[in-house]
Parts: sequence; C-alpha cells; structure tokens
Amino acid sequence: MKLHQLGLVALALAWSAGAAAQWQWVDKEGRKVFSDRPPPLEIPEKDILRQPHQLVRPAATATGDAESPANSRPAPAAKAGAGSASKGVDKELEERKAKAEAEQAAKEKAEEKKVAAARADNCSRAKRAKATLDSGQLMKHTNDKGEQVFLDDAARAAERKRAQAIIDSDCKP
Repeated sequence: MKLHQLGLVALALAWSAGAAAQWQWVDKEGRKVFSDRPPPLEIPEKDILRQPHQLVRPAATATGDAESPANSRPAPAAKAGAGSASKGVDKELEERKAKAEAEQAAKEKAEEKKVAAARADNCSRAKRAKATLDSGQLMKHTNDKGEQVFLDDAARAAERKRAQAIIDSDCKP
C-alpha cells in the first residue's frame, strides 16, 4: 500500500515539474505572454523574461550581452535587473503610445484639411451661383417631370436664399 502511495506522490511531482517549464516574454504590442513553448523567432532575446529552469532572466552585462542561462542562477542582482527590464518595456510602451498619438493627430489634421478644402469649394460655388442669380439673366432648370422650365421670381429668390445660407456657413475665415 505504501508503495502505491509513493508512486502517486512521484507521479504528482513529475506532473508538476511541467508547470515550472514556463516561458515568459514581451510581445510586439508590449504585453507579457506566458507559454509552455518557446517564443517565436522574431521575439528578440532582450524581451524574453523567463525560460524553463530559470526563475528570472539574467541582467545584461556591461557589454550588453546577456549571460548564458547555463551558468546563471537567480540572484538578488538578477532580480534588480528584471526591474530595469520592465522600465525598458515601459519606455517602449510609452514610445509606441506617443507614436500612435502622433499618427492620430496627423490623421485628424489631414481630415481637417479635407473638410476645409470642401468648405472652400462649396463657398466658391455658392458665390458664383449667387452672382449668376443676382445678374438677372434668364435661368432654367429641370423640374420633377424632366421638363426644362425658367426660374420665376419666387424660385430665383429661394435659390438666392439657399446660396446665401451656404455662403454664410462655408465662407467663414
């Protein structure tokens, strides 16, 4: 009976060893990823925070190279290095955020330019139409039946009023 219990304990320990074999890295969007598989090849070494059989990624040496995982064990100095790595991630995240905000501002500015150009075009068309209506020359338009009819005084006044409303709304400096 004790041999059976000992076997179950050994099995449980072997099973839990797989949970310790976890990878942790920061992906391209700045999010931490946890997996039992190694990160994709496009993830740089500096973004891998933890790998199996190593609790904390070693801090970079003065030359910028990371120590090999084989001869490093977690130490207090390595834990301090992890804090600076998270500051690097925060800095990258802030840079990405600033870049996204700059792109958004550029999009908004381009949209404002587009709207301003449309308003200027509407303004010039309305001014030309009002000048034509004020000239007093005969004008005709197509009615609902598809027939061409001349504008009478009431229709001319309505068109003049519509053109003036467009001028008032779109010709502001």
